[in-house]
Amino acid sequence: KAVDVIDETGSRIRLKRHMVPEDIKEMERDLKKLTNEKDVYVKLHDIEKAEEVRKDEEKVREVYEQLIGQWRKNMSKEIPVVTEEDVAYTVAKMTGIPLFKIEEKETEKLVHMEDYLHKNIVAQHEAVVAVSKAIRRSRAGIKGSNRPIGSFFFLGPTGVGKTELAKALARFLFNDESALVKIDMSEYMERFNVSKMTGAPPGYVGYEEGGQLTEKIRKRPYSVVLFDEIEKAHPDVFNVLLQVLDEGVLTDTYGRKVDFKNTVIIMTSNLGARVIEKATPLGFQKTSTEAVYAQIKENVLGELKKTFNPEFLNRVDDTVVFHPLDKVHLGEIVDLLVNETNKQLVEKGLVVELTQEVKDWLIEKYFQPSYGARPMRRAVQKEIEDRLSELILDGRFRDGCKLQVQLKDDAPTFVEVEVGSPVLTGMN
Repeated sequence: KAVDVIDETGSRIRLKRHMVPEDIKEMERDLKKLTNEKDVYVKLHDIEKAEEVRKDEEKVREVYEQLIGQWRKNMSKEIPVVTEEDVAYTVAKMTGIPLFKIEEKETEKLVHMEDYLHKNIVAQHEAVVAVSKAIRRSRAGIKGSNRPIGSFFFLGPTGVGKTELAKALARFLFNDESALVKIDMSEYMERFNVSKMTGAPPGYVGYEEGGQLTEKIRKRPYSVVLFDEIEKAHPDVFNVLLQVLDEGVLTDTYGRKVDFKNTVIIMTSNLGARVIEKATPLGFQKTSTEAVYAQIKENVLGELKKTFNPEFLNRVDDTVVFHPLDKVHLGEIVDLLVNETNKQLVEKGLVVELTQEVKDWLIEKYFQPSYGARPMRRAVQKEIEDRLSELILDGRFRDGCKLQVQLKDDAPTFVEVEVGSPVLTGMN
């Protein structure tokens, strides 16, 4: 194993050395931008402007060639050095165990945990605060030594951010969204499926594969475990989870004890979704008063107590009822989705922004109260990303420009608005 670690580390360092430095990549993008700008002026028959841009392009290219030549020269001379941190990084990747320490930097990060989660999660302050407090207790050593880092019930209708909060938590704690282990509890509705969590008994089909839950945690002991739609599971599943919540371990079919002490357990449920719909039938003013939410919360928690026995509920650290979303919240969610799109456009240097009119149009056209924010992702994909991809492939926009999405004839229209550059006509 030690040889494998050193071999993997050496290979990674060697590949990393062949990666072009970021400052040279930035200059490559500048060159491409200048070339495109020159071509635009040529098409517009503005020879004077085209000549100015050509001269700028030559200056940048001269500096670029010097830098790339020096980088290649240095790369051929320097012998790469493998450090302790490089080996530690490889071990972390191979084992799934993050090699972090409680240092001043992480302490500061934990103190501002709510700020990070709020950047990714809209309108769920109570959930963010509850999760943050539990994580800080664990990091400070104030928790049961044998229990998971934290365990939570996330209750509320579909599309309000339950799964998104779990993803954000995985990114925050382990710097990797793949640290989220999602278990679909609809697969465990029948009693004979329960054994799949820890592995089939000897002599049965699937014995050599191990348990669907235990194998994932054994390979990645530092993770956020999401039991989706927990209310659909067979009651015997809760007996299995009792051991996890109480002792932090689960024994698989091979007799191995799988450690859950470094996991966060999240159980989501749509219990009480109909209660919320009845309490706020119009969909757009679901959280207008605290009194309405308090009534919703009381009813949903009542449904929870009817579904699960007290022995199980008492072992869960906290139960959070998510707020339904209103029109203002949906506007913020559209902004988050557009930011995701912009991250994908970084290589092309493109930036997309939506006018408030377009946001309102998307919300009015696609929002369905019973589905929460889910339709908005499809709306951005269909109305923004699909249209933009066609325009990019047609060569209608230059790399490095800023695009504003405006509403024209009841349809989104893309307009180039970069200051100081020739403006191309907006296109549907």
